[in-house]
Amino acid sequence: MNVLIGCEESGTVRDAFAELGHKVLSCDLLPTRSDGAHYQGDVFDVIDYPWDIAIFHPPCTHTSVSGARHFAEKWMDGRGAAGVSFFMQLVRRSAHIPRTRFEQPVSIMSSLYRKPDQVIQPWQFGHGETKATCLWLKGLPLLTPTQIVDGRSDRIHKMAPGPERARERSKTYDGIAQAMAAQWGADPFIRAAIAAMTDTTIRG
Repeated sequence: MNVLIGCEESGTVRDAFAELGHKVLSCDLLPTRSDGAHYQGDVFDVIDYPWDIAIFHPPCTHTSVSGARHFAEKWMDGRGAAGVSFFMQLVRRSAHIPRTRFEQPVSIMSSLYRKPDQVIQPWQFGHGETKATCLWLKGLPLLTPTQIVDGRSDRIHKMAPGPERARERSKTYDGIAQAMAAQWGADPFIRAAIAAMTDTTIRG
């Protein structure tokens, strides 16, 4: 399948799909951190290609509720409106893609766009950390947890300020990326089998 990973420079999700044999392109204003097909530039330059799946990570700096105390300031200088507009433009411009997923932490998009279809946590996919992540889905099933683990560390939220903080906070967890590739990159029969096996493992 032709898969677009929009607004990703880490290559984590791109590489997970590529390992399963898909034709994948990541896109971001920054260069990619790992080898792989990557367009460094505006996501709207490549969005009109006939993609089968598109997974978008629109920036949440000005929409996340973790920065709610700054909403008034961001409204005055337009940053909040710009963040919301970019998200909504992605939704409109990706209408031709049959399967899409948009991701952000808990944000104002839940009220300005629509409620998310699913909220996932890293500890559902093999990582003992907390980071509530909202998923807006079209043409894709809910993501099935693959490995429930103990541990509820808030590492991401408590990261010390630094030049790499924003990049590390936005990076998708490996377990989540692998689950998306396995469950959304397979045909419906394989996805159903994976979901059944996962459910048995979690319950058993």
